[in-house]
Amino acid sequence: MKLLHSGKVRDVYEDRGDIILVASDRVSVYDVILPTPIPDKGKILTRLSLWWFEQLADIVPNHVISATDVPAEFEGRAVRCRKLKMVQVECIARGYLTGQGLKDYRATGSISGVSLPPGLVEGSQLPEPIFTPSTKAPLGQHDEGITYDDVVAQEGAEVAEELRRITLEVYRRGSELAAERGVIIADTKIELGWAADGTLMLGDEVLTSDSSRFWPADDWKPGRTQFSFDKQYVRDWATGTGWDKKEPAPEVPAEVVEVTRARYLEAYERITGKSW
Repeated sequence: MKLLHSGKVRDVYEDRGDIILVASDRVSVYDVILPTPIPDKGKILTRLSLWWFEQLADIVPNHVISATDVPAEFEGRAVRCRKLKMVQVECIARGYLTGQGLKDYRATGSISGVSLPPGLVEGSQLPEPIFTPSTKAPLGQHDEGITYDDVVAQEGAEVAEELRRITLEVYRRGSELAAERGVIIADTKIELGWAADGTLMLGDEVLTSDSSRFWPADDWKPGRTQFSFDKQYVRDWATGTGWDKKEPAPEVPAEVVEVTRARYLEAYERITGKSW
């Protein structure tokens, strides 16, 4: 196999003309890789992505060829995939106000050029889900929010509309299924790319604890920070250390690693209904 790319969380190899996508146990916050891995994280995210790809197959085709025809050393955390030419836009859907979206709203009353009603607070449900794209920055640099018009200028009107439509449909389907299991999906980021035959496909990971914010529905209360089944816990810990969000990142204490792993696991078990 040939290593093509090592990202913040995933390593990409070429094998027999296919892509082998390997999910590591690395965790990144603020676009910086932390030096401490989260045990089993790669396997948890891989299983969760595969479950979601099945649930979303009628909305958008995906890049998965096989979850079993992979090198033995990567078993459980790798997927054999079609090669895609990735769209150079981070496709983000938001249904609730939090994270960078909250910061943008407080500053401008809008997110990625989408105006929102006044008076919203942290954790507020938006009137309807919105498409808030961003740039796709190189490793070590930060993604920057862009408007829908920016996407049109970069990709063309027809492609931009497809990106928005697919992103919002994936979010809506995911939100409906998660809500049945007592989980709110506050926001999510998906990756789309072109297959060799020109089909626009879902790639990378989808609706995982790394690409989404998951909140327990019975604990949701606007106006405060929400309990999260994702890496928000380690993100909050990192912020609380006074770290400047630049490399090198601090080592993560064992108790933070343990809590983070438990939250990844709970998200997987709640959403899929399967025990780890």
